[in-house]
Amino acid sequence: MHEKYFLMFSKDTYIRRRAELKRLVGNGVVVLFGNNEAPCNYPANGYAPMRQDSAFLYYFGQHREGLVGVIDIDNDEEMLLGDDIDIEDIVWMGFVPSVSDLAAEVGVTKTAPLKALRQVCCSTTATNSGGKTRTVHFLPPYRHDTKIMIMDLLGIHPSKQKEAASLPLIKAVVKMRSTKEPQEIEAIERACAVGYEMHTTAQRLIRPGVTERYIGGQVDGIARSKAQGVSFATIFSQHGEIMHGSPSDAPLEAGRLALCDAGCELDDYCSDHTRTMPVSGRFTQKQLEIYSIVEECHDYVLQVAKPGVKYADVHFAVCRLMTERLKELGLMRGDTDEAVAAGAHAMFLPHGLGHMMGMDVHDMEGLGQIYVGFDEETRPNLEQFGTNCLRMGRRLQEGFVVTDEPGIYFIPHLIDLWRKEGHCKDFLNFDLLEQYKDFGGIRIEDDLLITADGCRFLGSERIPYHPQDLQN
Repeated sequence: MHEKYFLMFSKDTYIRRRAELKRLVGNGVVVLFGNNEAPCNYPANGYAPMRQDSAFLYYFGQHREGLVGVIDIDNDEEMLLGDDIDIEDIVWMGFVPSVSDLAAEVGVTKTAPLKALRQVCCSTTATNSGGKTRTVHFLPPYRHDTKIMIMDLLGIHPSKQKEAASLPLIKAVVKMRSTKEPQEIEAIERACAVGYEMHTTAQRLIRPGVTERYIGGQVDGIARSKAQGVSFATIFSQHGEIMHGSPSDAPLEAGRLALCDAGCELDDYCSDHTRTMPVSGRFTQKQLEIYSIVEECHDYVLQVAKPGVKYADVHFAVCRLMTERLKELGLMRGDTDEAVAAGAHAMFLPHGLGHMMGMDVHDMEGLGQIYVGFDEETRPNLEQFGTNCLRMGRRLQEGFVVTDEPGIYFIPHLIDLWRKEGHCKDFLNFDLLEQYKDFGGIRIEDDLLITADGCRFLGSERIPYHPQDLQN
């Protein structure tokens, strides 16, 4: 068997998951589309390695491209559809098991060529013996080839497919994937171990004169050599105030801060960590003052995050702590609760405290953040700057994996805009903020497992982040 077609968990795992999915969705037919190869600049030059759709992988386990899983709930039948690889492909890509063999590995007995999917969908949308039209459940597609396939099969235009996606299926998948099984947690721990190597390598390489691109490339190389690759495009920049700053050709400058946000995918699960380092090997007093606030906020989450607590409440507890400490430096002022309610803290922290993590680095975000990070009880605030970027707000449960990633950023254009508009002027010291426009940004991030009575960081080795461990 070609090495990329490994099965992550036991056959019973996938059988059990599909059975639970049937129970949660209730009726109709579930169609889960696997991914195809993605061409880079012509069909034979694809982005590698092929990344399987996470939902398909969760229920059908196979990494091969061009597969579709069908679960007929009403008739209690399951089918794997796909075309067998011919000798021409074997010559170039190596041996690939037949679709029937792949199906048997995950406990599915029925298979068919991909062209049979049209008949499956046509027979599904026809009325059943009770005279009712059966529902075809599909998840919101994010790849254009899948959108075209859905349009051909069901006649739904790509612009309408997100709203036509099955809400019962979305909620069932979110319910199941939010709570991680012990074997999933073990996989994330392994990914965190590679993440440790990625970040400690970056920390060893950071010094004046080395380019951002070189260090970013070394970090990516570890993910490619010891895992399936990066879990997202590596962020490495001296401009830490830019949330998604890509590595540039700029050499690291003495006196600056370098922010590294990186993770890997290993055994189909992700890691996601961030560290911020002084390029010169020692923090300036100003840098240390801000860094120590982020460090305290990061560690404070361990005290307050536990089952039954809303992660939005943890976020705002961190925001209040951050506001108190920034007031001590003179950057903020006024009543802390009023400042946070007004969103003044978002000058420094314009994003949420964290997000779900698992098979996707922003786990299941493609299914709709309103269903993943929120629920009927906890709704997002889409009106207030900063608060509108919370990805995770609902009550925590044992087995959830979320990121803990507070930060403080000094964004020159945001400072200028808020000063011009007088926004939150009662809570912000704009005169002092002028002195921080060239500061950059600081973020510290780790992956957090919610346990029965609290929480803990994932990964057996902690990537250094306390100031005494970062300075030489």
